[in-house]
This record gives sequence, C-alpha cells and structure tokens, in this order.
Amino acid sequence: MAVTIRKWVTFVEEIHEEGGKPLAKPLRRAAVAVVVRNPYAGKNGDDLTELIDFGEFLGRELTARAKAALGTPVEAYGKGGIVGEAGELEQIAACLHPKFGAPTREGVGGVSILPSVKKRAAMGATLDIPVHHIKAMLVRSHFDAVEIRVPDAPAADELLLALAVTDGGRPHARVGGLKAEDAVGEDGLH
Repeated sequence: MAVTIRKWVTFVEEIHEEGGKPLAKPLRRAAVAVVVRNPYAGKNGDDLTELIDFGEFLGRELTARAKAALGTPVEAYGKGGIVGEAGELEQIAACLHPKFGAPTREGVGGVSILPSVKKRAAMGATLDIPVHHIKAMLVRSHFDAVEIRVPDAPAADELLLALAVTDGGRPHARVGGLKAEDAVGEDGLH
C-alpha cells in the first residue's frame, strides 16, 4: 500500500462533573488519530482509489483502537480529518466516505451514518469531531463533539484522520427529543 503511516495518537477523557454538577456515571470519550503521508499531495488527480481503499482499512483499524481505548460499549461515534496544505479536501473525503463507514458500524453494532468533518490546515490545528448516537442519529442527547489536536501534524504532505467514540450522551442533556433507550435502530434515524 502506498499510504505510509507515520504515527497513531490516542486520546481518552473521563468526565465526572460538568457545570459544577456531578454526573450519575462518568462519561468516557476516546479518539484515535492516524497521521499518514498523502500520496496525492501536490496533485489534482481524479482517481483517488488508493485513498478510498485505504479508508476500508482505516474503518476497521481505527474502530478497533477506539473501542479498546474507550473500554466501555460505544454509544456515539463520528469521524474527521485534516489535510495538509499540499492536499485537497477531496482526499480526506476519499478516506472517510466510500468504504470507511461500513466496517466502523459493523465493529460497534451501529446503524446510523457517522457524522464527519474535514478541513485543510497546518500542523497543530484542532479538529472538532461531531458525534451522534450509533443506532439513531436523531437522539439529541448524543449530539456532541470530541476535540483533538496533534501538535506535529499534519505536515503539508500528510493527512490526519480520526475516529471519536463515547459511551454516552452529553453530560446533563435535557433538551428533549428521542431518548437513547427508545431508539429503534432500524433506519439510522429513529
């Protein structure tokens, strides 16, 4: 495979209190990022097959690593990426969209699509990865984001790709909507 991995980075957060109020159960969030050399950096080729195929590997590998880092069942997920200055947004899309989602949903028992974000930025840029419920994306309590930052990535000729997972919804969620326990999980919406 022409896509070369430079490094993996894992983020884990465990929240016990939010807004001065303790949580009934700690909320765990984890994200795993991979930094890879972009084989299409500096090129505007129409055939992005290498990155599309790499996306399938990423879906499986990032899911396995994120589940292990979380250590509890996944209730919400999302994906994202940053392309360095010599690349283009479609190169991130090639990794994250055609083949990434299926192995991720399979790995966590998900049905809903994975929300995503992509941007072009320099080394050290932050990435706010949106997440929502794995069974029904209309569960408002699970609309959230996980922020990550890798200080030395992406270089101009690199891609930073990440998967974020949580084991629950936002702390003290109370804006109504479909409840997680009422989600049917057949169509990814309800």
